[in-house]
Amino acid sequence: MATLSPGMVEALHGLEQAIVPPRAGVPLGNWRWSVRQRLAGVREALVDENTSSDDGWLAARGGQAFRERGALIARLSLLSDSALTAPDPEVLRHDLRRLIGDIGRHVQRLNDLAYDDVEMEVGGES
Repeated sequence: MATLSPGMVEALHGLEQAIVPPRAGVPLGNWRWSVRQRLAGVREALVDENTSSDDGWLAARGGQAFRERGALIARLSLLSDSALTAPDPEVLRHDLRRLIGDIGRHVQRLNDLAYDDVEMEVGGES
C-alpha cells in the first residue's frame, strides 16, 4: 500500500513560503539559500515515501508512481542547483511553482492508489 511521508505537507508549505519574493533589504543570496534548504526538505519527503503495492493490478500504477517520483527528484536536484545560480529569480519562482503543483498531483495519485488498495482489501463495489 502506498503511504506518504508525514513531512510532505510541511515540506511543500515551507517551500511555498520560501519562494515568496524577498522583502526589500533582504539580500538575494539569503533568499536563494533559504529556497535551496526548503528544496532539500521536499526532496527528503519524496525519497521517504513508499509507493509499492503488493496487489497485482495496482503494481503497474505503483511502478508508474515510482518512476514519476524519480523524475520529480531529478527536477528537484536541478532546481536546487539553479536556486543559487539562476540569473532571474522570477523564472526560478515560476519553475518552483510548477514543481509544487506537479508534486501535489503526484501526492494525489498516491492517495488515490492507497484508496484503491484499501478498497480492494475491504471488497469495494463491483
